[in-house]
Amino acid sequence: MQYLNLSFRPRIVDALKGYDRARFFNDLMAGLTVGVVALPLAMAFAIASGAKPEAGIFAAIIGGFLVSALGGSRVQIGGPAGAFIVVIYAIIEKYGLANLFICTILAGMMLCLMGMLRLGAVIRYIPVPIVIGFTNGIAVLIALSQLKDFFGLEIARMPGDFFAQLQLLYAQAHTANPLAVLVAALSLLLLFLWPKAYLGPKNDGRPVSPAARAWRFITAIPGPVLVLVLATTAVSLPGLPIETIGSRFGGIPQGIPEFRLPAFSWDLVRQLFAPTLTIALLGAVESLLCARVADNLIQERHDPNQELLAQGIANIVVPFFGALPVTGTMARTITNIRAGATSPVAGIVHALTLAAIVLVAAPLAKDIPLAALAAILLHVAFNMGEWHEFRRMRHFSHNYRILVLATFLLTVTVDLSTAVEVGLVLACLFFIYRISSLTDIQPITATPAGPLPPGVTVHALYGSLFFGAVGKLDGLVEPQAIPARAMILEMHKLISLDTTGLDGLETIHKALHRSGSRLILCGINPQPRSLMERTGFVGRIGEENCVVDLPAALARLQAPTV
Repeated sequence: MQYLNLSFRPRIVDALKGYDRARFFNDLMAGLTVGVVALPLAMAFAIASGAKPEAGIFAAIIGGFLVSALGGSRVQIGGPAGAFIVVIYAIIEKYGLANLFICTILAGMMLCLMGMLRLGAVIRYIPVPIVIGFTNGIAVLIALSQLKDFFGLEIARMPGDFFAQLQLLYAQAHTANPLAVLVAALSLLLLFLWPKAYLGPKNDGRPVSPAARAWRFITAIPGPVLVLVLATTAVSLPGLPIETIGSRFGGIPQGIPEFRLPAFSWDLVRQLFAPTLTIALLGAVESLLCARVADNLIQERHDPNQELLAQGIANIVVPFFGALPVTGTMARTITNIRAGATSPVAGIVHALTLAAIVLVAAPLAKDIPLAALAAILLHVAFNMGEWHEFRRMRHFSHNYRILVLATFLLTVTVDLSTAVEVGLVLACLFFIYRISSLTDIQPITATPAGPLPPGVTVHALYGSLFFGAVGKLDGLVEPQAIPARAMILEMHKLISLDTTGLDGLETIHKALHRSGSRLILCGINPQPRSLMERTGFVGRIGEENCVVDLPAALARLQAPTV
């Protein structure tokens, strides 16, 4: 039970201590801001994932509420994320939307189990090159999936395969809608320029003019929201031939979704294990990476295990309301922090704001052009990718470059699960090679006191004697390497030993024993010593043959053999 995290203490419990009106006002303003920002993103993520826009909105409302109320971070915002788009689209295409909900519930259970087993810190140890590779790969796939709506192409449904997408986009390029291209291009241009529009009034002591105050207020509107409003207003004119949410999906339901039980069977669970594991691992990595970024901004550490529990509970609940999987969301979390959030109350307000928008303004969503949503997602994909890491690769080793490029290319051309699996295997192989290259065995031919006694050889061991480096002991058991009296292994620079390395030492001991020689170990560090004692190796070679240093080992040769 000592390995289980059975405590359940959401961060909101501590964050509300000393809570006052000023902090509530800050959280209220931050929550309203993030709620407005989350609306276009939630719809865009759902549509790009192959679901209806309300599936993303309900995920942001219900999942966002649960992540904030139960999570281990003070400022993290939960909801549908861009990283999930490629995974969800592939699952829906292969297994159907109903089975996506089953995957999400099972992934939520896995996340809860990870939290209870205290695996929050372990998840954070995924190598950085793998994270960079799959993040950039997902960004490319998101951008590719949006070209259909960006150009208004006449494509009923995009395939999940990368090369099939390229082929279909090329084949249907002649169906591009000039109006959709114009709306999308202007929307994307505004998204890139809008954050730079506000320079703010100079703080030179002079009063700020009403025009400057008005401009400051306007430029405080988030870019995605402004694009959504302007694009919807422009295309709401009658007769414009451009596809909207209303023309494709019939609009968004005005109300809270009903609770429904998805169909469940154990035979189905076995088939869905791989996609379930993908959702769980990706959700864990995304949420904890996002929480770490938030920690650096607010100078406060989150509880990774509590965060996994909250993410798990949220993903268990949202499928019953027809919503997509949820995780920590980087853009909305950073927006929450910059808007002045002080506690998880801001995240709860964000969820309630989205719910209020759905209840009041859902009918207005039918005129939102899909080209504008495609532009928003292209902007998200651009900001999501760590493109500068490709330029920096020349400063790193070949192993680093191989990991980044292999994960990136496999994510784009195969799938995320394969990319991460291959990346982890390569990372392990490179790590084994690196550690084994640091392991060395050097002969010692003399000591400060003089030459070695006749029939005695001394070898110094460095690094880690494990399964990847045990082959370096082979030369010590060659017939010509067997000494007449004793072989001394100086081990004070050997920092670790595994059972395979110990088996190599056992082989040396047996070879020496058959030749009438003996093995003496000196300077044994705590970890190798512990393993030798637990396995009885010390008893087999004799406690008297395990000494503190090389002079003691040479002195031991003067004693009679036991």
